[in-house]
Amino acid sequence: NRGVELPSEGNALRESLKVAIWTTTPWTLPANLAISVNESLDYSFASDKTGRFFLVATKLVDKLGETIGLDLKSILSVKGGELNGVLYRHPLLDRISPIVIGGNYITTESGTGLVHTAPGHGVDDFNTARKHGLQIICPVNEAGIFTSEAGPFEGLNVLKDANSAIISALEAEGALLKQDLYAHKYPYDWRTKKPTIFRTTEQWFASVDGFRKAAMDGIASVEWFPQSGRNRIEAMVKERGDWCISRQRRWGVPIPVFYKRDGEGETLLNADTIAHVKSLVSEYGSDIWWERDESELLPPEYVSQSELWVKGTDTMDVWFDSGSSWSAVTSVEEDLNFPADLYLEGSDQHRGWFQSSLLTSIAVNGKAPYKRVLTHGFALDEKGRKMSKSLGNVMDPAIIIDGGTNKKQEPPYGADVLRLWVSSVDYSVDVPIGPNILSQLADVYRKVRNTSRYLLGNLHDFRPEEDG
Repeated sequence: NRGVELPSEGNALRESLKVAIWTTTPWTLPANLAISVNESLDYSFASDKTGRFFLVATKLVDKLGETIGLDLKSILSVKGGELNGVLYRHPLLDRISPIVIGGNYITTESGTGLVHTAPGHGVDDFNTARKHGLQIICPVNEAGIFTSEAGPFEGLNVLKDANSAIISALEAEGALLKQDLYAHKYPYDWRTKKPTIFRTTEQWFASVDGFRKAAMDGIASVEWFPQSGRNRIEAMVKERGDWCISRQRRWGVPIPVFYKRDGEGETLLNADTIAHVKSLVSEYGSDIWWERDESELLPPEYVSQSELWVKGTDTMDVWFDSGSSWSAVTSVEEDLNFPADLYLEGSDQHRGWFQSSLLTSIAVNGKAPYKRVLTHGFALDEKGRKMSKSLGNVMDPAIIIDGGTNKKQEPPYGADVLRLWVSSVDYSVDVPIGPNILSQLADVYRKVRNTSRYLLGNLHDFRPEEDG
């Protein structure tokens, strides 16, 4: 359409053809192992009149040209499926990687229609890499520092100085089409309010496939209040994947596994080692795992091999701890029933305690750990927001009853007003509470109390047997 053709010679084509991708996280580029396309989308080889060609989704050719300030024209179009297996050279590392078929997450709503794929730093990327049998690398350690797998960027902190260094390297290689500010969502740690990064790491998983049907049958045997609770937990258990039971913390119940010091993933975890660690924890507490070395934690028959093994540092998911409470409480205390008569918690526990308790009990006992489950809503502030210390909107029951430091701003309502609020709301849904609501309830309380006093006062000297 403009007299331009793709170079027919291999070397010329390699030099002139560029695969256009975009990313909001330049620090993930050292982990790039593929570029993913949607097999159903149309892709174009677009020319910029200077002999360069860009591979981009057909619907985004004009938008890309406008973004990078070039007059791009499509000269040849292909379906995404035809690009599968095409190889490209990484612009910053000595690495040849393939274009592969991704999923429906690849659209033409933004970007270029070709998705930079770093399996070590994202769920979609990881699943796509597994689907195509690609290597999984994560060139970032637990401190957020690039490892040797990141090549020239080794030692950089990914959130502090890696982005600028990688952008500069792209510019130096002539591989940066455009750098621009882009507002988008990014995950932050809820406690520290700091940005997080995603890393692929080895974990321990518990599969639920072997007893999923038994878990569904267990749900059906339980009374749920309200009934909608059953629908929620059934949907979650039916669709849930393997349970990741390991955590990287320095507190909690340790996973009693030993790793071969010089081995490739070889582990020591069997009935004998578990029983020995269990006996030590029963006598000394779980801190013994951190306090003693391998020679003191291994069973007698393995002590001679203690130098070959190193204890793991992962701890159990706390939901596994709380989900085992039926074993620690109801099945131990003689005056308590198992299954328990009632489990009571908030609506978020269909994903948490209700479910973890169900799965552990079904796996061990073949039945649910409870006969009934009652779900309540949450107390929200008057604007419908979740209460939190950071927002300063927490209602303290003690202050409601006794009043705060400033009695004008936080008057003492007494226990009866709080009881009236509890008895007047629907426990099964989220309910608001705050100064205005309490003030209105206090008026209602006074009317009820004064009316009752008036009626009782009129009946004070009434004698049914005498006054007929």
